[in-house]
Amino acid sequence: MDLQNILDRAVAWLSSSGLRVLLIIVLAFVALRVARLLSQRILAPLIKGELEEEARKRAQTLNSLIRHILTVVIGAVALMMILGEFGVEIGPILAAAGIVGLAVGFGAQNLVQDIISGFFILLDDSIRVGDVVDISGKGGVVERVTLRVTVLRDLAGNVHYVRNGQIDVVTNMTKEFSHYVFDIGVGYREDVDEVIDIIKGVDEDLRSDAEFKDDILEPIEVFGLDQFADSAIIVKARTKTRPIKQWRIGREFNRRLKKKFDERNIEIPFPHVTLYMGEDKKGLSPPLHVRTRPE
Repeated sequence: MDLQNILDRAVAWLSSSGLRVLLIIVLAFVALRVARLLSQRILAPLIKGELEEEARKRAQTLNSLIRHILTVVIGAVALMMILGEFGVEIGPILAAAGIVGLAVGFGAQNLVQDIISGFFILLDDSIRVGDVVDISGKGGVVERVTLRVTVLRDLAGNVHYVRNGQIDVVTNMTKEFSHYVFDIGVGYREDVDEVIDIIKGVDEDLRSDAEFKDDILEPIEVFGLDQFADSAIIVKARTKTRPIKQWRIGREFNRRLKKKFDERNIEIPFPHVTLYMGEDKKGLSPPLHVRTRPE
């Protein structure tokens, strides 16, 4: 085969199949561009009106995921069409790919489950970086959310890696707002109405403090006398705060309430032990020997 024959065949191929291959490549690039715009259009309602940094992170993560999936699909279709133009039989390739995909699917069921669960966690916005959550018996601050795992760090600094496929119930303690619930125990001799007035007064002072007022969203909600405990009556109350600020507000409220109770001579009960020596059948008690030591 001489050089001229080779050139003639190359020109003939370029004028037929070559143009189709070029058209496929151009259409693939156009489809990728459309896919990028489509992913942005799909996510627009999710982030409409949201200016928080974590909302933007979630939107960027979902946008990247959708673009990646569409890119893989479009690239695979374009590759199959180009191979067909080169005369390669794609039927056996598709059959082999199906067998390999089936084998990988059986071997990586947990991975697929984790990825699908992670996608819906991001889509539903049930968890954000910085939230305090309880997942699968592990609690802590969310440090990272990926398609495969959610990473938590607890108060002691321990890091927990939870597979997304294992997440059934998520308790998010810092979603939009938070509550701190008080169970305030006082002695049985105390006037409940007086105790409630003191609680409301402490809350009013706390909401007037420039250091704490921006973190408290509403005045304290006092439910009233909740229960009669063994050595105290329990007054239940609740305050509403900005997300993740409830513990800071709760600790400061308890500190101020303790000082106010001390000023007003309100008894805060503590456990007492009564020593009973018992009696015999004659009603007599055994002697109790008490020894004192001089200090």
